Amino acid sequence: MLKLESEQQFEELKQDNTVFEFTADWCPDCKVIEPELPQLEEKYPSFKFVSVDRDQFIDICIENGIMGIPSFLVYRNGELLGSYIGKERKSIEQIDTFLSQYI
Repeated sequence: MLKLESEQQFEELKQDNTVFEFTADWCPDCKVIEPELPQLEEKYPSFKFVSVDRDQFIDICIENGIMGIPSFLVYRNGELLGSYIGKERKSIEQIDTFLSQYI
């Protein structure tokens, strides 16, 4: 999974088919799903998957209403298609169901 390096890169990646995963090193719920995320990347090859460190990019989180992690935003051609935002633990199955709406 690609790791976001800058706010400019975030703006550029929004123009593609991109799934942004908002996460943090200290997030236990993020660690639970992390080993299974490559399976989703394989299942949805038309999307780029990008990890966004919540602590490093707090302004992006505020602008997008990311209040809890892990959370996900899906973009296509600069348009926000959907969001899966919340502080609750998400299973890989729930994330898969969310993403399947956008293929």
